[in-house]
Amino acid sequence: MRDDIDINYFKHRLELRLNEIESAKKANAPVELDQSRMGRLTRMDAMQQQAMNQAAGRLTEIERQRIRTALDRIKMGEYGYCVQCEEDIAEGRLRADPSVLTCIGCARAAETG
Repeated sequence: MRDDIDINYFKHRLELRLNEIESAKKANAPVELDQSRMGRLTRMDAMQQQAMNQAAGRLTEIERQRIRTALDRIKMGEYGYCVQCEEDIAEGRLRADPSVLTCIGCARAAETG
């Protein structure tokens, strides 16, 4: 377990964000549209909006999984270490995104190929 960062601070931020995601998920119920009363363009707009909502939902689910993984890593004493090289993840990087799993070096290497 790292002692150079405030694990409780990051745990609190992760839990808050997880609660926000789960609360928003409960509040966003699908809307039923009466197809017989809508024009073609309105249906197309509705279909586009639905596709955008589905894409946003997938991104939110990925974020939720990353947060859960980070919280599990806190419990196991592995939080703050890169999952690839096992080096420390910089505190500034964790502050920007507490659910990040890799150090900046490994993230850059993954981006470049």
